Amino acid sequence: MSRLPDLLRLPRLPRVRLPLPLTTATLLLLLLLPSLALWRWPRPRAQGLEQLMATASLLQSFPASPERPVPALWRQRLGEDLAPRLWRQQRRLWWQFWGMHTDGAAYLAVQDPAGEGEQRPLPANGLRVGNLLVVAPDPLSRRLLRDQLRPEQRAGRGLYNACLPRLENGQGVFWNAAGLGVLVGQVAPLLEAYQEGCLSLGLDSEGVRWQGEAATRASAGTGSMVPTGSRETAPSLAPLPADVLLELQGSSLEQLFRGLLSRQLIRDPLAARYGIDTRGLALLRRSPFRLRLLPQASGPFQASLELQVAVGNDRQGWRQLLAGLARSLQAQDLEQASAAPAAWRRKDGVVLGGWRWIGETGPTPQLQLFLGPVPSRGAPIVTTTTGDQASGDGALRMQVRPQALDLLGLLPEQMPELVRRSDQLWMEAAPLQPGGRSAGVSRLWGRLRVNR
Repeated sequence: MSRLPDLLRLPRLPRVRLPLPLTTATLLLLLLLPSLALWRWPRPRAQGLEQLMATASLLQSFPASPERPVPALWRQRLGEDLAPRLWRQQRRLWWQFWGMHTDGAAYLAVQDPAGEGEQRPLPANGLRVGNLLVVAPDPLSRRLLRDQLRPEQRAGRGLYNACLPRLENGQGVFWNAAGLGVLVGQVAPLLEAYQEGCLSLGLDSEGVRWQGEAATRASAGTGSMVPTGSRETAPSLAPLPADVLLELQGSSLEQLFRGLLSRQLIRDPLAARYGIDTRGLALLRRSPFRLRLLPQASGPFQASLELQVAVGNDRQGWRQLLAGLARSLQAQDLEQASAAPAAWRRKDGVVLGGWRWIGETGPTPQLQLFLGPVPSRGAPIVTTTTGDQASGDGALRMQVRPQALDLLGLLPEQMPELVRRSDQLWMEAAPLQPGGRSAGVSRLWGRLRVNR
């Protein structure tokens, strides 16, 4: 092999040998420096509001509004003498929250007047939590809160680190799994990806808008919450028509059924009674979908449910799943009323549900499954879109007509009154950083249109 030109030769560096004791000391120093820094500058302790977040199932922040009448909660917790005076003096936010026992009454939290130089005894059932004065609804609630507080708690990370500024700087709401369960009732398992989260709320000419973050319980305290290219605007969508109560569209049914299908109590009956085994569940999980709830003016049902899935390359797998499902329905004494669509009825002739293919032999086959009477043929769902529509990046889009649902008695009892009398609700969720340190955390946007 020819020798390299002299210009390309590197000078030989002298070999340096460190004595063993010096080498050991250097390694120890490199290992100890980060530990020393953590000991010298530890993560700061949680302040009052963050301590309350760790003990609350639902927490709301409200801006100061001394020009308005004193709220009933203030009068109930602070008394008729103290409440008006503190209400007139307030210049910052105040909070109400519910403990982990969600059936209890609300707590009141305000900026502690003692921190501003005003020394006075605590009100009945009051206690100081960091820089806040908290007043419980009764002595038992006060004791429960005091026992749950952790004065040595460190400042939060992940979702909590993102939610704290929203609750300190404007009107917002924070929830955990217990609070979400109270608000949405029996549909809580469908919202497992949003068990804990927070929203900032604002008003515009049409109603209420919001933006925030949510996560599963396991993901709430981990990862970085610095969004990449995130936006802080609510989606702009056409209102739902009068013949649709709810529409939910996403890039995979895993987003919707994750909480249910993770339970053995659900998987076993699906396999035993309907023949939907592990392979069938895999089909469900990866299929883009659109779910609709439709009102029924007559007949045995108040509303019918329609689920449309994009089959893609899984056409044969879905055919096998439907064949097994048909055998299971026949074994339960149901009759097939028609072949296309495949509608199944009871002995008294009432159709309970079924399915139909849309473009079965085409390049983009889709399947429409329904509970209730046979629906009209649905338009194909879009599986690769941009903007605020559901796409392959894990986005989930929901539109609801809350007032129409409430008139049918289909809203959970604890749903706020403002939501009950609203005409339209839009919401979109998308992964904050798919596959990154914030996997499992979603960004939320939404809008509520209130009837005048």
